[in-house]
Amino acid sequence: MILACQNISKAFGEHTVLKNASFHIEEREKAAVVGINGAGKSTLLKIIMQELPADEGQTVITRGKTIGYLAQHQEMTGTNTIFDELLTVKQEILDMETQLRSLEQSMKHAEEEQLSALMDSYSRLSHDFEQQNGYAWKSEITGVLKGLGFQEEHFSKKVNTLSGGQKTRVSLGKLLLSRPDIIMLDEPTNHLDMNSITWLETFLMNYQGAVIIVSHDRYFLDRVVTKIIEIDQGNVLSFHGNYTDYAHKKAQIRNAQLQAYLNQQREIRHQEEVITRLKSFNREKSVRRAESREKMLDKMEVLEKPTEARADMRIDLEPRFPSGNDVLAVEHLSKSFPAQTLFTDLNFEIKKGERVALIGSNGTGKTTILKILNGVLPADSGEFRLGARVRIGYYDQEHHVLHMEKTIFEEISDAYPSLNNTRIRNVLAAFLFTNDDVFKRIGDLSGGERGRVSLAKLMLSEANFLILDEPTNHLDILSREILENALVHYTGTVLFVSHDRYFINTTATRILDLAGQTLTSYIGNYDYYAEKKETRTDFTGSSSPDPASSPVLSESESRKDWKQQKEQQALLRKKQNELKRVEARIEELENKDKEIDELLTREEIFTDVAEVTKLSAEKETLQSELESLYECWETLSEP
Repeated sequence: MILACQNISKAFGEHTVLKNASFHIEEREKAAVVGINGAGKSTLLKIIMQELPADEGQTVITRGKTIGYLAQHQEMTGTNTIFDELLTVKQEILDMETQLRSLEQSMKHAEEEQLSALMDSYSRLSHDFEQQNGYAWKSEITGVLKGLGFQEEHFSKKVNTLSGGQKTRVSLGKLLLSRPDIIMLDEPTNHLDMNSITWLETFLMNYQGAVIIVSHDRYFLDRVVTKIIEIDQGNVLSFHGNYTDYAHKKAQIRNAQLQAYLNQQREIRHQEEVITRLKSFNREKSVRRAESREKMLDKMEVLEKPTEARADMRIDLEPRFPSGNDVLAVEHLSKSFPAQTLFTDLNFEIKKGERVALIGSNGTGKTTILKILNGVLPADSGEFRLGARVRIGYYDQEHHVLHMEKTIFEEISDAYPSLNNTRIRNVLAAFLFTNDDVFKRIGDLSGGERGRVSLAKLMLSEANFLILDEPTNHLDILSREILENALVHYTGTVLFVSHDRYFINTTATRILDLAGQTLTSYIGNYDYYAEKKETRTDFTGSSSPDPASSPVLSESESRKDWKQQKEQQALLRKKQNELKRVEARIEELENKDKEIDELLTREEIFTDVAEVTKLSAEKETLQSELESLYECWETLSEP
């Protein structure tokens, strides 16, 4: 164990964030802290770093171990270049290198009696220098900067001229280079593109220390972590496995808790009915029995009803009328800005019912394409056509479609004047704006709150073609899952830009990859795209598609591969379901076998020859079926 939190409690005024939170982290363990926005995830990290005091409890870190922390927002001043800022982490190695050069000069002019001592010092220092990877410090810094999305021409930029996101990436690079025993990262993927996130995943998976991550990126968590620490209404629970394992176990636990609660409520109602009936008999014996049952109810530990998983937030996306089959046709689209060509001669079509994810590295022009389609920006050349009866609903990640000076209520009522006050309040309540919250100014809202207002307007638009730019930004995991569910059941057409690979995997039916100023189409979700992308990368030796050598995959070829993949997945699910059925039957028979063994130890049983014979025969039948089930399980467990 390298870190332990013991009975940590924290409240801000009357709002309790953490209640007796206890968990531990092992050496080299990779863990994630999850919970809805405001649950206390960042607060917990700050308590561990002693940036905030806990009201109760303590944090224990193994003596001699180091810890590094990346907060969500970074303040970075000074005139260092990006490269020099990361170089400050290697100051000890630079000092050692300077000392080695000094010893080399001293040895050149040393007398014989001094030379031996100097050589010993040089040997020890050289060994330490090599152990700390001193000969590769420059390539190590370059590798980290490139991995985090900085090109070499950016290395000389001054840190005080960088954007907030760039400063966060520089701070992340410094932390990774310092290699502490425990790394704590608060939303590390917020300012990274897909290539940089993939690089960070690989770095953290291979990291020799422990890692604690706060993130809403479920795909990232699935790849990196092996433990989930959940904060739910102040309570902290630990789950082994990645995010998908946690989500499955959480659903099982909640279902079990809900069933136990419902069963207990039924029992309470039954007992109350019996008590009432007994008292109605108006006989002394009946009254005593009723009183006895009342005492039993008073002693019963009443279970709390499990909280709903954000059931108060509801997104219902449904078009007012259907579009034609041809929704969008883009031909020869090009766009450049001074000193930068984003894309040239783009051609693609979108059909009714498709959910198309437009992906690519930062700066390739994804948002620009969406702005052109919505008339926010003009194209340099080319054109696009909307199909018959197509009505667009647009979600802008920068929320330019919102009016900063208006209140939330005014934003909705002005956009949809036919709605009465009750309808507007009901809609806003579905997006967690209640009471006086509806009179907050848009300009005073957080990014997540503005996102919810934009989603409310999108729902009210009743559009049949949704164009969404980073719709999951600022949403917590549960809100993302609610949006995913709404899009999956949406009967219209969707084109969206997102860096959230889990979201893409759940919702997309086709991927458009924008790279090298051109598009490549993949029929399928993100897993399918990643598999095909890796195959093509292995084949060509390059991860960037070459328009001349890597043509767009044909629709028929992609659909065939996708169909085969879905068939394989169906067979796998069938096998897994059969395996679960066999495991459940084995558990049932093993429990019965144990019960028989326990019965056979009782004197009233083992002295009864007829009963012993009966139980022995039953045990033999059980053993026979178990043997068969064990063989079946072994076969099903084969990969």
